[in-house]
Amino acid sequence: MPAPSYVCGSSHLPLLGQTIAQRFDDAVAQWPDREALVVRHQNIRWTYSQLRDRTDRIAAALLALGLAPGDRIGIWAPNCAEWIVTQYATAKAGLILVNINPAYRTAELEHALRKSGCKALITAQSFKSSDYLAMLRTLTPELSSPNATNSTASSTPEAGKLHAARLPDLRTVIHLGDDHQPGMLRFSDLPSLGGPDEHQRLRELGNQLQFDDPINIQFTSGTTGLPKGATLTHHNILNNAFFVAQAMGLREADRLCIPVPLYHCFGMVMSSLACITAGATMVFPSAGFEPLAVLEAVEAERCTALHGVPTMFIAEMEHPEFKRFNLTSLRAGIMAGSPCPIEVMRRVMDCMHIREITIAYGMTETSPVSFQSATNDPIERRVSTVGRIQPHLEVKIVDTEDRIVPRGTAGELLTRGYSVMLGYWDDPDQTAQAIDPAGWMHTGDLATLDDEGYCNIVGRIKDMVIRGGENIYPREVEEFLFTHPAIEAAQVVGVPDQKYGEELCAWIKLRNGVQLTEEEVRTFCCGQIAHYKVPRYICFVPDFPLTVTGKVQKYLIRRHMIERLGLSEEKTA
Repeated sequence: MPAPSYVCGSSHLPLLGQTIAQRFDDAVAQWPDREALVVRHQNIRWTYSQLRDRTDRIAAALLALGLAPGDRIGIWAPNCAEWIVTQYATAKAGLILVNINPAYRTAELEHALRKSGCKALITAQSFKSSDYLAMLRTLTPELSSPNATNSTASSTPEAGKLHAARLPDLRTVIHLGDDHQPGMLRFSDLPSLGGPDEHQRLRELGNQLQFDDPINIQFTSGTTGLPKGATLTHHNILNNAFFVAQAMGLREADRLCIPVPLYHCFGMVMSSLACITAGATMVFPSAGFEPLAVLEAVEAERCTALHGVPTMFIAEMEHPEFKRFNLTSLRAGIMAGSPCPIEVMRRVMDCMHIREITIAYGMTETSPVSFQSATNDPIERRVSTVGRIQPHLEVKIVDTEDRIVPRGTAGELLTRGYSVMLGYWDDPDQTAQAIDPAGWMHTGDLATLDDEGYCNIVGRIKDMVIRGGENIYPREVEEFLFTHPAIEAAQVVGVPDQKYGEELCAWIKLRNGVQLTEEEVRTFCCGQIAHYKVPRYICFVPDFPLTVTGKVQKYLIRRHMIERLGLSEEKTA
């Protein structure tokens, strides 16, 4: 009888029974003079002890502003030193940090702040094309009312007294700029606010806070409906960071280049928190992803590890100046966030010298990593799977009736263990749909497990295309198309079809200086993949629609093609 698709991760290392603040202070005690944070675009270099001093002053200031453990405080900013300080200061004060996507616009910002009930917001002034303060004033015109003053340290008694009709819970706005803004505090003024009483309160909280307390709300980037706030605890994300660091071989002498955004689990947990657990140095090359800045940072800072999603690694290797950089200091890294074409993985190992690159898989709701390859896994495993189960977690793969399927059979991947979120903030119905009574988190991902426990993600349930009764996994077709020497990347989606129910559509991005026709693509496919997997519609595009984290937004590709082809959403088999 075939073995069932169930695995449980074991380890000689126990789970950490600490809060983030306790682990952070342990790191400072062990490596006080080691460089903890390098932010190149702000010209900042802080040791662990310097980072702790700044963190404690901000944590005390937040208490002085009237915030109390359990209160929510949002942060809306690109990567910067203040983000890192806020991350650890809120953990020390017992506040729940609400990560707000830097790409959010007014409606999304309002939803995140209202849904989570944020009492305070730390915001950048602007980023790229987004004028954050203008959007915020649209939501809270009360900030610019005649009674609003230019808030400075001397006017802090007025802090905490904002009353906004559209954001009834919001009391304090703190901005990261140097100038004075009506009704707001400056982040740079915060260190002077906390006095002896607040610092004493911090010391008391160090023993009172529990590792099962919620500490973070991350809004998922859903493709339908409003984003949901995954609520995570100290225990969730600290342990996940620790075991991610273990799997990638991160150690105290390492310098990790972090181009991924902090608002996302990749940056906040797998990068920032992972460094704290290992005593490594965080290196931020720029506020947002810039491939040239990454290459410059790796060379100048002698970074030994690099994180990114596949599109980031591709952009770095395709940069016109790539070959002039010395990247030989690199050893380890993580590629995650979306499926990685096999050829990209091989190029990263060969051209970027990241021989110990690992693949990680997970989701925000599971803190995030459930599977990760090991640095000593065979190369063929690292380029074709997402590795094996992380320690102290369980996974099973089930069919549509929630029955475990045999090894090698595709089904929905379910995760259970310390990493599963508390739930969606203030949304018990959505929580019940995601986490079943037995504690299993339903991921919505289609996966297989082989006899050695390696997992392969074959697609999303919602992305699977059913053409004339045949199940087609877009990733399989994408991997094949990528083997064509002229194709840099490909994305495959299903679009409605009156005859077959669905047909395949491929968006193809060509390498620089090459040409290809639709007919040449189809000829390349014929005889190599099943006829029903050959895309009917082929479009050559310069880029794909991406989220801030570099994930391809397939629903936008599908929507565009439906409109372009004049198709009906009503599908008939």
